[in-house]
Amino acid sequence: MSNTNAIGLHEGSASDLATKLNELLANYQLFYMNVRGYHWNVKGPNFFELHEKFEEFYTDLLLKVDEVAERILTLGHKPVHAYSDYIELARIKEDKDTNDGEACVRGVVTGFQTLIELQREILSVASDADDEGTASQVGDYIREQEKTIWMLNAWLG
Repeated sequence: MSNTNAIGLHEGSASDLATKLNELLANYQLFYMNVRGYHWNVKGPNFFELHEKFEEFYTDLLLKVDEVAERILTLGHKPVHAYSDYIELARIKEDKDTNDGEACVRGVVTGFQTLIELQREILSVASDADDEGTASQVGDYIREQEKTIWMLNAWLG
């Protein structure tokens, strides 16, 4: 009997990765809802600019939610799908009733920083497991999100 899964990764490593990816999935879901709330509730002189930018962000976050869940399935495991699990697993916390444009942007920066931190942890685990698929996926996310943080911090001044 083989100790590898359908894509040739050691079962123990795949299980460890799936656990970390489920944590990532939970964080993406919470962050998605926060950004969706910023989009709906932002007020102030930058409303039009931020309303549009937040829509761009949450649309991309929703795509990544699906990609992360599908990666968990590819590893032979089950993605969590209940909000109670998301709340329990996520480092990102709900951001309720935030409507000031600058506070919303700071919330986005903090959310992306949290995702990057977690994705770097996953990158390390994936590298140790010789899992190029997961490493490539989270590496792409990190690169994109680092640039977004730079741009948002430039906007904040």
